[in-house]
Amino acid sequence: MKVYEWVKEFQGAVTVCNKEGIITEMNDKSISNFGKSGGADLIGSNVLECHPEPARSKLVSMLKEGRSNVYTIEKKGIKKLIYQAPVYENGEYAGFVELSLEIPFDMPHFKRD
Repeated sequence: MKVYEWVKEFQGAVTVCNKEGIITEMNDKSISNFGKSGGADLIGSNVLECHPEPARSKLVSMLKEGRSNVYTIEKKGIKKLIYQAPVYENGEYAGFVELSLEIPFDMPHFKRD
């Protein structure tokens, strides 16, 4: 599975792994965000090795069941939305994508019915 060219310089971090958890793609922001952990050298490694418990067990379950996980974090004064979701190729489960997007602390919310 290849990341589209526009994703390379996208401002959010995009990390893709196959269904076994092997990191297959990282865009520039993802490589930068994970620079201290190896950056681009993480491609080809298992995403499970990057996660301590209990996150590791949760990720194992997500990979097995192909279910999404969405949450926010704050790290070094920056708030981020983390969106982890299964990806498919030709209708078949192929792995996961993680989007890490910086978001404001006070963000407008619009309800559109």
